Parts: sequence; structure tokens; C-alpha cells
Amino acid sequence: MKQKKFIINEKILTIEIADTFLKRLRGLMFRRRLESSHGLLITPCNSIHMMFMFFKIDAVYLDKNFVIKKIVRNLTPFISLSMCLEADSVLELNGGEAQNFNLQVGQKFLQC
Repeated sequence: MKQKKFIINEKILTIEIADTFLKRLRGLMFRRRLESSHGLLITPCNSIHMMFMFFKIDAVYLDKNFVIKKIVRNLTPFISLSMCLEADSVLELNGGEAQNFNLQVGQKFLQC
């Protein structure tokens, strides 16, 4: 899967890109975890589910310019749903990573 590096709040985040139908469909399903400071960017996407997920995630919804529109923290495996109609993509991180990166609505990710 393609990877890119982004910077926010002086920290670097390695992002896998899910930009095809099959990659978006699979997402993080059946994975056991993500590495620290890693995430999955699903694009285009404005809603997610947690079916067949085995760990909590933070969902960071982004517009086309990578500006944070909404953050949903610690989504529970198998039972959670989330959406943001203003979003163009969603960045999935390990639960708690949004806080570790001090992410706030309105901030912008910059590509390295």
C-alpha cells in the first residue's frame, strides 16, 4: 500500500493511503493494531464502521486541503459508526493518537 509522511504539531505521521475501492472496503478490518505514529487515510470517505475491527481507533475527518473537520476518539471495535458530511477523507489512528498528536479541529496536515 502507498505511504506518505505528514507533519502536524512538529510531529511526523506515516500514512498508508487507501484510495481504491478494495483498499477502502478493507480499511483496517482484521488487523490487530497499527504501529505508533502510523495511520490509514481512506479517500474519498466521509463515514466509517467498526465491523471486524479488533482495536479502538481515533477517526480524524479531513477536507480536500487536509484541514481537520472533526475528531472522534476511541471508537469501539464491532459496534461503532461515525460520519462527517463535510469530510473528503478520514484518517484512522490508534485510539489515543489524536490526543498524543494534540490534534484539534481546524488544524492542517502538511505533506513532508
